[in-house]
Amino acid sequence: MGWGDLGAFGEPSKETPNLDQMAAEGMLFLDFYTANPLCSPSRAALLTGRLPVRNGFYTTNAHARNAYTPQDIVGGIPDSELLLPELLKKAGYINKIIGKWHLGHRPQFHPLKHGFDEWFGSPNCHFGPYDNRELPNIPVYRDWEMIGRYYEDFKIDLKTGEANLTQLYLQEALDFINKQQGSQQPFFLYWAIDATHAPVYASKQFLGTSQRGLYGDAVREIDDSIGKILRHLQQLGISENTFVFFTSDNGAALISAPKQGGSNGPFLCGKQTTFEGGMREPAIAWWPGHIPAGGVSHQLGNVMDLFTTSLSLAGLQPPSDRQIDGIDLLPVILQGKLIDRPIFYYRGNEMMAVRAGLYKAHYWTWSNSWEEYGKGTDFCPGQSVSGVTTHTQEEHTHLPLLFHLGRDPGEKFPLSFASEEYQRAMEWIAGIVQRHRDTLVPGQPQLNVCDKAVMNWSPPGCQKLGKCLKAPESDPKKCSWPH
Repeated sequence: MGWGDLGAFGEPSKETPNLDQMAAEGMLFLDFYTANPLCSPSRAALLTGRLPVRNGFYTTNAHARNAYTPQDIVGGIPDSELLLPELLKKAGYINKIIGKWHLGHRPQFHPLKHGFDEWFGSPNCHFGPYDNRELPNIPVYRDWEMIGRYYEDFKIDLKTGEANLTQLYLQEALDFINKQQGSQQPFFLYWAIDATHAPVYASKQFLGTSQRGLYGDAVREIDDSIGKILRHLQQLGISENTFVFFTSDNGAALISAPKQGGSNGPFLCGKQTTFEGGMREPAIAWWPGHIPAGGVSHQLGNVMDLFTTSLSLAGLQPPSDRQIDGIDLLPVILQGKLIDRPIFYYRGNEMMAVRAGLYKAHYWTWSNSWEEYGKGTDFCPGQSVSGVTTHTQEEHTHLPLLFHLGRDPGEKFPLSFASEEYQRAMEWIAGIVQRHRDTLVPGQPQLNVCDKAVMNWSPPGCQKLGKCLKAPESDPKKCSWPH
């Protein structure tokens, strides 16, 4: 989902009344980022509080490549990483994930082995349908075992875009909240729905209701569901004891726009890129009775901060034996403070850019290769900026491209290298970058090796359903990551 997809962020059709109300009752973050312009690494960063280059969710197969967890990936979240739900257990929390996990689908990476108590959803994205010979359809799990597969037992109509998955995910959330309230258990719910990821889907009652087409239908259903969850918390009388945060894993995918892609507002490019459109996200914090209504913050925030902030809310300290990149946002949210911190924009194994204050310095620029662009893959449609949205990897490490995001949020006008402003800002940013590099210990890359034998052929529970499939011989290879 993109920064420009919500009415509260200026989307003209104003089709997100519940999220807009959430913003009116809570705090809007205008300068909030994901840790990566792609799904899996940003989710790993959210749950570990650490940059993907530290937690292993990156590749070294080629320079500055985006990588994720398709079903032939061998890697996943390492046992050495401490996830938010594992730590929350120490304070008595019951933890549930609903929706997309995406941190590895092999048994050792199962979410219930990494701190979650319950799961309803899928290890991979809802791509398909597949033939179950060359590629298996993606399983849907309840807790330890699969209960069916997408397109077979959980229908997604690619012609109409109809699927009732968001409604299933909504009911799961309401039931889980009810159960924890009934047993007086503190809970952590990670509601990771994926309806706005192509192939976009919505349930029947929302199809055709948006001015924005199928993508808008999906956004409207997500908005409606979040409204129901928030009202449910209020009806149960626990809203003042429940912290809720809404954001996205990466910017809108312009490659699937306009029919199946969203809006990144005034920002450059989209998903897969380290320009603002790829990594700046809509973000709303809601906690009635604690967060002053109608707040707007310019704090530089990141999904990794949700790890540290959640621990703080539970009265826990973050682990001291590793570098944690997330900061505690409670002073920002509750007292309106601003905390000085940088934002690092990574693409695979490379730090592409850094933001400090209102300045953003690009050390590398790249949208995607001429070869992929020639095949019709365009992450910046209609937004070519000469010397910025480059189709070859351009190094600027000795003389970074510098933008002032206050005056130029679209990253169209680099500051003159000769200007005093450039010299002053780069002296500041160079120190930040040096300190970051001095402390950077990259994790073991998890997204280097692919093998068709590890796909979802025979997930746990397939025997009961008669849905086990024969796997091919193991043949591990280096994954190819063109972007």
